[in-house]
Amino acid sequence: MSKIKFAVVGCGHIGKRHASMILGNDDFELVALCDTKPKEELGLENFTGARIFNSLDAMVQSGIMIDAVAIASPNGFHQEQALQVLENNWHVVVEKPMALTKVGCEQIIFKALQKHKQVFCVMQNRYSPPSVWLKEILEQGILGKIFMVQINCYWNRDDRYYKPDSKTGKPTSWHGTKDLDGGTLFTQFSHFIDLMYWYFGDVTNITAKLNDFVHQKSTDFEDSGFVSFDFVEGGMGSLNYSTAIWDKNLESSITIVAENGSVKVGGQYMNEVEYCHIKDYVMPVLAESNPPNDYGPYKGSAANHHYIYENISNVIKGKESITTNALEGMKVVDIIERIYSLGK
Repeated sequence: MSKIKFAVVGCGHIGKRHASMILGNDDFELVALCDTKPKEELGLENFTGARIFNSLDAMVQSGIMIDAVAIASPNGFHQEQALQVLENNWHVVVEKPMALTKVGCEQIIFKALQKHKQVFCVMQNRYSPPSVWLKEILEQGILGKIFMVQINCYWNRDDRYYKPDSKTGKPTSWHGTKDLDGGTLFTQFSHFIDLMYWYFGDVTNITAKLNDFVHQKSTDFEDSGFVSFDFVEGGMGSLNYSTAIWDKNLESSITIVAENGSVKVGGQYMNEVEYCHIKDYVMPVLAESNPPNDYGPYKGSAANHHYIYENISNVIKGKESITTNALEGMKVVDIIERIYSLGK
C-alpha cells in the first residue's frame, strides 16, 4: 500500500504537532500545510517537503493529491472545513471540538456517510495509562454499581493566554471569542467530558450554574461552573470547572464512589492514580504517562497524538476501528451544548 498523503489545516502549536506526528509515521506523507498567515510567520522550517497554501480553497483548487486532512484551526472553523474536506473526498481528522453545535456535528457525519469517508475525532487523553486502566476496570465491572462521580477541572488561563488588547481589553486572537472559541468547556475541558462519556455514557437531568469571575474583559463567556447531572445508565455526577485559578493549573481529577470501592485519578492533567481501594483487587503497576504538551506556561492535554495517528493508519488499512468516532465526538459537543443552554 502506498503512503497515505496528508495535509494539515491550521499551523499553530497543535497543527505543527499534527504535522510532526505525520512525519514521524512511515505510513504517511505530509504533502501540504494550510494557514491564512504568511508562511514567513509560521515557523515551518521543519516541514520543507510540504506545499504551503494560504487557504483551504486554494489547496482544493490546486489539484494536489491528498488522502486525508487534519484540521487544527480555531474551533469555529472546524465544521465548515470538515465539510469541505469531505466534499472533496478526503478523510478528515478534526481536533476537538468536532463543531460548536450538535447540528454541525450531524452535518459532518451525514456528509461522511455520503462520501464513504472516515471522520477521526482527536481525543488523545483516552490513551494515557490511567485512562486505559480505569476504562478496563469499569468494563469488567470490578467497581460494581456506580454511585457518584465527581470531575474537577481547575486551570489557569489569564492574560498571558488570552493576550487582550491593552486599550479595549478584548481578545486579540480567536481565544476567548464566542464565534471561534465557543467557551471554556469547548476549548479547555472537552477532553475530560469525553473521558466521562467514554467511561459512563450519556447524562440527563442537567443543572448548571456558571459565572465569570476574572475574564469579563478578556473573553465573551464564563470562566467557571458547577454542573450536576444523572447518568442514564445509573449513578449521579458533577463537573466543577474553572480557568480563574491564579498563576498555574491546579488539577484535573475524577473521583468515583462505587459499590465495591473508590478511585481517584488526578494530577494536573488527570494523569495520576491518586487513590484506589477496591474490594478483593490489587492495582497493577501502570506505565508512566507522557508529559503534557508544552505550549509555554499552558501545558494542557496529554501528548498522545502519536497513538491517534497509529489508529488512523490502521483504520484506513482496515485493521481496526476508530478510537474516537464521529458519533462520540458529537456526543461531547451535545453534552456541552446542553450544559450551556441550562447555565444560569
